[in-house]
Amino acid sequence: MQDFPDVDAYLDEAGPWRAEIEALRPILLGAGLTEEIKWGKPCYSHDGKNVVILQEMKDFLALMFFKGALLEDPEAVLVDQGPNTRSAKRIEFGSVDAVARLSETVRLYVDEAIDVEEAGLEVGPAPEPELVEELVERLEADPALAEAFESLTPGRRREYNLYFSGAKQSTTRAGRIEKYAQQILDGKGMRDR
Repeated sequence: MQDFPDVDAYLDEAGPWRAEIEALRPILLGAGLTEEIKWGKPCYSHDGKNVVILQEMKDFLALMFFKGALLEDPEAVLVDQGPNTRSAKRIEFGSVDAVARLSETVRLYVDEAIDVEEAGLEVGPAPEPELVEELVERLEADPALAEAFESLTPGRRREYNLYFSGAKQSTTRAGRIEKYAQQILDGKGMRDR
């Protein structure tokens, strides 16, 4: 990830979505948002709270609302980030014409996102995921592993379970669990080394 001092420098190096970013920028700044680079991307905040970020994807430019799940979306333009994302939602743009066509919608949604921040609204906690059968069996057979798994943060437990359950075959799920058993016993998440 390249480090940019500001959005102007980012635009100097922007990829195929530069024109779309330049079309969105005045809408976002016109809403009174503060512009800066965060996570290597143009990010817009209100009173220090992140509201939206621009994400250049292969097939589209995304305007991702950090708390998009709390927006009403009367125009039905918000898209989920992925099957395991609860809070963030985005509007996808494939052209400058799409930005122009949706400019008023973007203004309204940004205003609503600012209202969400000013009201201090938060997305509720994730429900406890249903553990994959092979993990349940392994935890029941190994009390030390069960204790270590329960000691992990909810996010780490969720990430492990999502990874384990992502395998189609039971033997693969069991193999994944075995591969990460020691790391769980050590109190580490999947990405911790």
